[in-house]
Amino acid sequence: MQNEHRFTGRCLCGAVQLEVVGKPAAMGYCHCSSCRQWSAAPVSAFTMWAPGAVSITRGADQIGSFQKTERAIRRWCRSCGGHVLTDHPTWGVVHVHAAVLEKFPFDPRVHLNYAETVLRMRDGLPKMKDMPSDMGGSGIRLPE
Repeated sequence: MQNEHRFTGRCLCGAVQLEVVGKPAAMGYCHCSSCRQWSAAPVSAFTMWAPGAVSITRGADQIGSFQKTERAIRRWCRSCGGHVLTDHPTWGVVHVHAAVLEKFPFDPRVHLNYAETVLRMRDGLPKMKDMPSDMGGSGIRLPE
């Protein structure tokens, strides 16, 4: 479809390239310790997509993976170590790291796992204690 939104992304060295099509299911920030450790940052910016909206267009053979829990299979480039995406099979979405998408209009709408934050962000967005209730969380919002 010509009018579909298409964005490309890549790892740090470009060995792994991907494409997302359409609109993400969600965009925001995660403050959980796993995402912070994985990203080596105080917060991780995410875009969530339906699995069929994400495709690896180059370097599928260069992708390594790590699964700490049943909720997340983290994937990176074996050549440069650059993080690419995280599969969330129990939620039926793929988390493409916002920073790997080129010219993507990142428009965050929520903070997840804010009870674990190490970086307070006063941006007016909802701050979830953990996850929304439809994703298995408490659905509790915290004050900014």
